[in-house]
Amino acid sequence: MIRIGTRGSLLATTQAGTVRDALIARGHAAELVIISTEGDRSAAPIAEIGVGVFTAALREAIADNQVDVAVHSYKDLPTAVDPRFTIAATPPREDARDALVARDGMVLGELPTGSVVGTSSVRRAAQLKALGLGLEIRPLRGNLDTRLNRVSSGDLDAVVVARAGLARIGRLDVVTETLEPVQMLPAPAQGALAIECRAGDTAFVEMLAELDDADTRAAVTAERTLLAELEAGCSAPVGAIAEVVESIDEDGNVFEELSLRACVAALDGSDVIRASGIGTPERARELGLSVAAELFELGARELLGADSTTG
Repeated sequence: MIRIGTRGSLLATTQAGTVRDALIARGHAAELVIISTEGDRSAAPIAEIGVGVFTAALREAIADNQVDVAVHSYKDLPTAVDPRFTIAATPPREDARDALVARDGMVLGELPTGSVVGTSSVRRAAQLKALGLGLEIRPLRGNLDTRLNRVSSGDLDAVVVARAGLARIGRLDVVTETLEPVQMLPAPAQGALAIECRAGDTAFVEMLAELDDADTRAAVTAERTLLAELEAGCSAPVGAIAEVVESIDEDGNVFEELSLRACVAALDGSDVIRASGIGTPERARELGLSVAAELFELGARELLGADSTTG
């Protein structure tokens, strides 16, 4: 029996459940094991409690042999490599974009000046402020249902959350606008899952590799390489999205390219630096490094230095 470690929230167990079901469909017996994490127990803002707060307990459960595998929201994993573990698979990614859930069915541009918008992310807050809509941004914690209830109860005018989470728990009906990357770039690896196991566990690595999606892995590699190069944790105001797209050369041959768009935003929304690049899926890491270098040339180091309090 493969023991799959997961947080206990509806979203986490739903995500891990898709991995369990995929393994069972391939003839491998599997079950979920709920692990409580510090992130679940704390009500403090994510920027205060730090990078990896949702993943550390799951990793320790692997190390202690309480579970064989852990399923993470990839964006929650620290960018620093932990040699004890390996990410054996990245299944096909959900829609990486952010979503607005607003009262009265409003889209972002319809929210009146002074509207109160909740978000758990300094990245979202910085980009929302940069849009110059005069919104009041408030920190937001809690599971997805809790966040949605803040709008339906009238406590907030809107919340911004990951569209992927709503898709996975069957709540896309509440989305009033899916935010395009030109408005708000998502967190690196948003919408992707990381299936992790012990680095030396060859049998599990090979078994889990059946669930890997090459396009997702390439995109996430580019995004997280960029994030690591910027020396920004997952709470920093860095947005990125990479996509494998088909192109046609002058001879009419179809080939795949990997495009990467990224930004660094000042916490107060006073500045947003953007850069983009195109490479091949096989050189995803190099693409991430090159776009990060361009952001540095445009002044990202100064912006990140000014925002060093974000952790």
